[in-house]
Amino acid sequence: MSATVEDRWKELYKKRVAERDEHVRESWVKAMEVRLVREELEKCRKGEGPNALENCKWLADKYVQMLQDNKLKGYKIIET
Repeated sequence: MSATVEDRWKELYKKRVAERDEHVRESWVKAMEVRLVREELEKCRKGEGPNALENCKWLADKYVQMLQDNKLKGYKIIET
């Protein structure tokens, strides 16, 4: 009987580790998307010169929104 309980714990542990890895992976993908948008914004600003504020506004707005939405978050949520 203890072997089945032990097997259940192993399964739960493996499942939790897989969920954590998936969460971390998704979080990093979102962080890299923000980095790509930032790089495109820098290119736009360099290319547009004095007109960058008008022509790159949509990209700057997208970057700010992504910064707010795609913060790296830990796997554990601690209530305070």
